[in-house]
Amino acid sequence: MIFLSLCLACFIRFRLDNMRLEKCYFCSSTIYPGHGIAFVRNDCKRFNFCRSKCHKGFMKKRNPRKVCWTKAFRKAAGKELAVDPVFEMEKRRHVPLRYDREIWKTTVDAMKSVEEMHKKRKVSFIHARMIKVKVLKKEMDVKEVERNYSLIELSAEAVKSKERQRPQIIHEEPEKMELA
Repeated sequence: MIFLSLCLACFIRFRLDNMRLEKCYFCSSTIYPGHGIAFVRNDCKRFNFCRSKCHKGFMKKRNPRKVCWTKAFRKAAGKELAVDPVFEMEKRRHVPLRYDREIWKTTVDAMKSVEEMHKKRKVSFIHARMIKVKVLKKEMDVKEVERNYSLIELSAEAVKSKERQRPQIIHEEPEKMELA
């Protein structure tokens, strides 16, 4: 009985480790086993889609770089980090290596450091984008103020005239009554 449970545990771990995760042809999101739609063209080219939304967009011959919710659009528009040396490090190497515990340990450590580098670069990329947006927004505000300066002057004059027209309210303190 114990042997059977060990075999079952090993089988489950093997199945989880060897799951084939596909990428959606349209939006580049991950497709898990048993999910999504596969379309095979007449020339035996296979296209995997994560949901019907992507499948319909492909069938309507839409360009993923022009559809704003796709990964390709975000990279083409400069909203996501597209070129980074970390991506080169993360690519799969199809060279079989003999198992060595030290190599395995250094690989795991390297994966952690690569992930940290990627997070730092992503944060700095987003921060740089936001700085550019703030500068552009400030320039647009200045232009709008210059364009509509007469409205500002009119409203300032209106406020001053209202202050002149408003009667001054004098707060009087009530007299204290003396108790006899």
